[in-house]
Amino acid sequence: MRWQTTEQVAIIPMRLVGPVKISGPEVEGDILIPLATFETPLWPSTHRGAKTCNQSGGIKAIILDERMTRSVVLEAPNITIAHEVITSLQQHKDVMQAIIKETSRFARFLDMHTQVVGNLIFLRFEFNTADAAGHNMATLASERLVDWLLIRYPELDYVSISGNYCSDKKVSAVNGILGRGKYVVAEVTIPRAVCQRFLKTTPEKIVQLNIKKNLIGNILSGGLRTANAHFANMLLGFYLATGQDAANIIEGSQGIVHADLHGEDLYFTVTLPNIIVGTIGSGKTYDFVRENLRILGCLEEREPGQNARRLAIIAACAVLCGELSLLAAQTNPGELMRSHLQLERKKQSEDKNSG
Repeated sequence: MRWQTTEQVAIIPMRLVGPVKISGPEVEGDILIPLATFETPLWPSTHRGAKTCNQSGGIKAIILDERMTRSVVLEAPNITIAHEVITSLQQHKDVMQAIIKETSRFARFLDMHTQVVGNLIFLRFEFNTADAAGHNMATLASERLVDWLLIRYPELDYVSISGNYCSDKKVSAVNGILGRGKYVVAEVTIPRAVCQRFLKTTPEKIVQLNIKKNLIGNILSGGLRTANAHFANMLLGFYLATGQDAANIIEGSQGIVHADLHGEDLYFTVTLPNIIVGTIGSGKTYDFVRENLRILGCLEEREPGQNARRLAIIAACAVLCGELSLLAAQTNPGELMRSHLQLERKKQSEDKNSG
């Protein structure tokens, strides 16, 4: 079997939904959101959520933290030396910062966490990577740190540049606890009348469904640091439309919905601790990606990192709109399946006629 060297382009349907009104330190204004997906109902559903939020004054969103990680694995002769190494490393963070600066103008060392299993040393390095998602930047910086470690501690042996303690594109608890990507929270308060008119349900029904479906249901299924209906749908559509590494929806979709009553109104939030996005780097050279990033206002001249922060905020708001709309639909028997059948049959008919 021969590897195909000629690049081809996969065509995925894409539409703009919204606009959605967003306010916060990174984003202020009405934003159209591009989503690339084969799931036709995602567009009108997310649009309904955006329309509902606009009628409620818009979404407020903020980034609480950001970092990209890479973990390495080294092997010591015994546990005594392993302990001596990790104790010594805490005294050399300035040296590590200097090494990292040599690998990139933008990479900055933030912190390091360690785990020891027998004589194996797992080092989880954390970096700020500005407007890049940061996978390669973090790996290169970690590689240089490993080179330095093996010289400084010659009794250590190299095992791997990635030890799964990162944790990259896998379901884990560590990313939600220590952080990987951008930690974003988005919220909206929806008046009862708006909820009833645009979502065809009540605040009480959405609050109860979130408890019984998202919280209890996820506990029963063994969900790990996650309680949501379909974060992955909006994230995937947004990631594909903006040139992101789509596999990052695995940790990105580990998020939590919190819904509550504020008086008679619905308070609705989404928390996404692991949104991994960038506005430069691999995948950002395609014309449609550049155009979408332009529409989102993420190609502006700003301080390093601000465009990526803006992109993460918008991603979280897209998730909120789609999550809100789906939960509302699921409070009404038959609505979800009915809408899927109507929209997908309509799309199939349009595709057939256009062919």
